[in-house]
Amino acid sequence: MRITHLGHACLLVEMADIRLLIDPGTFSDDDVLTLRDLDAVLVTHQHPDHLDPRRVPDIVAANPDARVVCDPGSADVLAGLGVDAEAHDGTSTVGPVRITPVGTIHALIHEDIPRIPNVGVRLDADGEPAFFHPGDALDADPGPVEVLAFPLQAPWARSRDMTGFLRRLGAPHAVPVHDGLLQRRGRELYLGQAARLGHDETRIHDLAGRGAVEFRAGE
Repeated sequence: MRITHLGHACLLVEMADIRLLIDPGTFSDDDVLTLRDLDAVLVTHQHPDHLDPRRVPDIVAANPDARVVCDPGSADVLAGLGVDAEAHDGTSTVGPVRITPVGTIHALIHEDIPRIPNVGVRLDADGEPAFFHPGDALDADPGPVEVLAFPLQAPWARSRDMTGFLRRLGAPHAVPVHDGLLQRRGRELYLGQAARLGHDETRIHDLAGRGAVEFRAGE
């Protein structure tokens, strides 16, 4: 498995010769527009920092063979953008990769803001580490995974929620995402808390600016 952090919540996951782009939003790097040969675009929810209404149609047009799989709310948004998307209906497959939807609703931001659907994605393939991206929620249970994407900071989460999520899932490897609102010093502070206060056996891998990084099953 190779993972590239493309800004904020957006990851390119390459596993079992399949290329999956997750949550290309408004805070994503412009490199998302240059991606080709994608097999799927996965969207966890409709907030613009996860689903850029301007760039997603261009990404899909440049990758005409890519399936677009998403939560129910994003399916309506994408249809309005002229993008043919399918809402999760149980576990599905893209080639040898199994996509399992996990969770149903976005974390509470404020009592005055209606909650929307949020569906995280677990990815599995034979010989590859199991991977989970939760979108914007920390309450879902994907089962044991080897590589976990975790929101580093968000208006809907306290830092102790983030470290509690790491402790609860206890994945061997964790990749910080959802960091687009942090300046350098604040980002270092949150990364330090993740490393010190998360799970003792979880290794934090900061992928920002590093390109594709490889993860192997059982390591």
